Amino acid sequence: MHPLGHTSVGKRVYPAAEATGILRRYRDLAAHAPRELTTNFILTSADLTITVLWSGTADGAETAVAPFGALGITKSTSIGEMTFLDLQRMYDDQLAWNRRYCAKGGYLQQIDDRAIDHIVDCVASAPTLDANIYVLQLGGAVCDIDEDATPYTGRAAGYYWIVGSGWDHKADDERFMAWSRMAAGRMAGISMRGNYVNEQGDFGKKIALGAYGERKYSRLAKLKARYDPANLFRLNQNIEPKP
Repeated sequence: MHPLGHTSVGKRVYPAAEATGILRRYRDLAAHAPRELTTNFILTSADLTITVLWSGTADGAETAVAPFGALGITKSTSIGEMTFLDLQRMYDDQLAWNRRYCAKGGYLQQIDDRAIDHIVDCVASAPTLDANIYVLQLGGAVCDIDEDATPYTGRAAGYYWIVGSGWDHKADDERFMAWSRMAAGRMAGISMRGNYVNEQGDFGKKIALGAYGERKYSRLAKLKARYDPANLFRLNQNIEPKP
């Protein structure tokens, strides 16, 4: 951890109809990004939004961020300084309290043509604009630590995807859950083993075991037996205590 302060953030919105070509150009550009730069994109049935975060020196910001605005004809563009806290608040209105949500995710080694085709095809059948696929670029410091050093799994991954849905009425549960599970199932079929447990909308031992893998899960089960032998904290992607 280190102080971050203000960052330079570029946000470009492209039409969803052009997503395939733009994501291919984005992928090739992101592959050569310096360590101080990271990106993410979110695709809805209407828009492809690409966000670029530069945490390096101010004089290098424009050079690093500008190329991501030349991937196609944009619908809107914004770029400027932003605190990291404000960056985290960007989607607070969309992800408000008391809505209904479903989220599932997984790791990708890279954004290859197959991944792009899956993302575009799945989003084309999304029930509303609040059903989307969000992809974060990884790498950098995440890869500096050995895979077995911590419970976190996926240090060799280049990206993490999240199929997310948000809706307001119980009557829509089946429709949104069905789309989320369909899209997540297709993405999981091309994903790496292991997962990030906090982005799994389902609960239970099976989810935790799939996220951590058998060896890490066994180590965590022994820690659970030491600190929570009665499994009081179990309303989650549960790790069952086992001495």
